[in-house]
Amino acid sequence: MSQLYKNNVYVVNHPLVQHKLTLMRKQESSTNTFRRLLNEISMLMAYEVTADMPMQDIEIETPMEKTTGKVIDGKKLVFVSILRAGNGILEGMLSVVPGARVGHIGLYRDPKTLTAVEYYFKMPHDMDQRDIIVVDPMLATGNSAIAAVERLKELHPKSIKFVCLVGCPEGVNAMQKAHPDVPIYTAAIDRQLNDHGYIMPGLGDAGDRIFGTK
Repeated sequence: MSQLYKNNVYVVNHPLVQHKLTLMRKQESSTNTFRRLLNEISMLMAYEVTADMPMQDIEIETPMEKTTGKVIDGKKLVFVSILRAGNGILEGMLSVVPGARVGHIGLYRDPKTLTAVEYYFKMPHDMDQRDIIVVDPMLATGNSAIAAVERLKELHPKSIKFVCLVGCPEGVNAMQKAHPDVPIYTAAIDRQLNDHGYIMPGLGDAGDRIFGTK
């Protein structure tokens, strides 16, 4: 259940997703509560993001008779987590598609320039045969997402999607300008960035709230 925000940008507006996101935004939500809600939202968003996954017929035997049924090939799907906060979404996604492979890309935001700096990159083999879903809770300046997708495109995957919990117009516009071919899925598009590159009203630093760090 998603709504087209603009070309290739989808807001997952299911009531359960929006309800849980509101609870996550609350300043008094504990680390445990924040982490649990993010896991639940990630599971719900996974259904929307994987709605167009290709399927194949296989023969099975029920307690009654032989028949054919449709299955997805989870091994062809790769969830790529932008460290470290992306791991908060990763767990929920994997609980829905446990057969998916996992890649990690480490990026940190330079506090002065707000540009993304890569420090880690580890992917499964045969990426040219796989569909990629990149996960990161926040699409703020868009610099990390843009850098991650640019790096992944060097591996020539079959497709790339980007999933975040909260975005903003600045991040969405920057991402679309750099990678107009990559669909964006998010639970909300907030008002704007502040002077420090944080989303407003947002929910604070997602990584700190997931892991209980300051």
